[in-house]
Amino acid sequence: MTRVSQVTILTAITAALLISGCATQKPPIYRWGQYEQLVYEMYAEPGKAEPGTQVQILSEDLERTLAEGKRVPPGVHAHLGYMYFIQGNERAAMNEFATERQLFPESTMLIDGMLERMQRDAQ
Repeated sequence: MTRVSQVTILTAITAALLISGCATQKPPIYRWGQYEQLVYEMYAEPGKAEPGTQVQILSEDLERTLAEGKRVPPGVHAHLGYMYFIQGNERAAMNEFATERQLFPESTMLIDGMLERMQRDAQ
């Protein structure tokens, strides 16, 4: 291979890499906020993420998500409902579970199971 053809090939490869590196990526479907970190802390470091703190953080995340016109990810309303339940606020818990089921119908079995356990624990 001649020096000119090597330079041409390297230039073409470099240009292709630069162009592909500049390609725009689609924005994420959901705005996750601190949800994933809270769930991680809850299970990996029990006691670190108190229910009251989680309710406050998740509520603020939900407000911001909606204000930005973005979508709430699956699980957020269910987790928030669980935190409300732990705090003894059953009405708020049920509202969050209903919202989760409405936004994500595939969560119906999970939510129904949680509601059944809530009712059983309340008796």
